Amino acid sequence: MKEVKLEIYVPEEFMPEIRDALHDIGVGRVGDYDHVMSFHQVTGYWRALEGSNPYEGKQGEITRGDEVKMELICPKEKVLDALRVIKKIHPYEEPAIHVLPLLDPENLP
Repeated sequence: MKEVKLEIYVPEEFMPEIRDALHDIGVGRVGDYDHVMSFHQVTGYWRALEGSNPYEGKQGEITRGDEVKMELICPKEKVLDALRVIKKIHPYEEPAIHVLPLLDPENLP
C-alpha cells in the first residue's frame, strides 16, 4: 500500500484552506495532477458532553450541522504530517478524520 484515502468532515468555509495546506505538503496528487479532491455535502449530528468546548452547539444538546466530506489521496509516508495540518486548521475540538487503506492496483490478481 503506497497511498491512503483521507476523509475529512469539516464546515465548508474551512475546506479551501485545508485543501491548499494539504497540497503544499504533497497531498491530493494523482499522477500528473494536483489539487485532486472530491467533496460532498453532508449533514452531521453530535452532542457535546460535559467538559467539551463545541465549535457549534451547546453541551448536552444534540446539534445538527451542515458539513462537507473531503476526500483526498495521501501518500502513506505523509499521513502524520497531513493529520497535523488538518488539526491546525480544523475548527472542531475532535475532528472526524478517517484514514482508509487502499489496494494497490499493481498487486491485484
